[in-house]
Amino acid sequence: MARRIDVTGTGGVRLAAWEFGDPPKTDPAQDGQGAYDGHTAPEGSPGVLLLHGLMGRASHWASTARWLSARHRAIALDQRGHGRSDKPPQGAFTRDAYVDDAEAALEELGLAPAVLVGHAMGALTAWQLAAKRPDLVRGLIICDMRASALGAASQREWSQWFDSWPLPFATLADVRKWFGEDDPWVERPNPARGEFYAEVMAESPDGWRPVFEPEQMLRSRETWVYDAHWEELAQVRCPALVVRGLDGELGRAEAQEMVRVLPRGQYAEVADAGHLVHYDQPEAWRAAIEPFLDSLGDGDGDGDSNGDDREG
Repeated sequence: MARRIDVTGTGGVRLAAWEFGDPPKTDPAQDGQGAYDGHTAPEGSPGVLLLHGLMGRASHWASTARWLSARHRAIALDQRGHGRSDKPPQGAFTRDAYVDDAEAALEELGLAPAVLVGHAMGALTAWQLAAKRPDLVRGLIICDMRASALGAASQREWSQWFDSWPLPFATLADVRKWFGEDDPWVERPNPARGEFYAEVMAESPDGWRPVFEPEQMLRSRETWVYDAHWEELAQVRCPALVVRGLDGELGRAEAQEMVRVLPRGQYAEVADAGHLVHYDQPEAWRAAIEPFLDSLGDGDGDGDSNGDDREG
């Protein structure tokens, strides 16, 4: 079961945060109030904030959050423009807005110092926040996000891709088939990709449409594709793990350069996974990140990572 907690992001944007699975045990000293109401995780339950990528939603982290909840207070955030969070037509979809929202979530939910786990755009938000507010972040997991600039051609390709969607879809089965098989971006059938996109669709009077506005996604994306983000990586002080899917968008050479630039970087690779690493191969994803989480201990942020235990 998922429990929703509303968070106020920058500019007053209402954000939906979600805790999947059972919340941590209540401290009797809290007079019957759980961690949600007290905004303070019980001792021994370090915080984790999970940040999805562009077009994603908090529910994509459900399986990860459930196993994390045995030892952590794991919260997944619907970022602005996504999921159940506000999608203000004239709202800011800048890098600063996304980073400030994540900062507000950590502080309002009492998660800090937390581990940030980000996929794609969420990973960029995570490392930018870790660079900006090292006091709030004790560990960082970057999943399949490039630090290099992608450029104007990439943005044009995305705009054309959105235009190619055969909206509205008549059924969710049509959604799964198109994104899992028929989408020209799919090199071979990928049922997990079809399920991923089915999760971001909602039924409307004329069929199934995305819960986000494609125009807002393009506005969000254009705030990072033209720039490189190596300098912010170098400013991350906490232990950091770079994870890539073998067939993902982050190449091995760039991933290992990111590990080198990070002061306390480590590397992990998941076989038989594409860009949606945590969704394609949830068990292998867990095996890749759990040792890193264990190395951080229960909240002191020191763990066993000292910058010398990199792989690759």
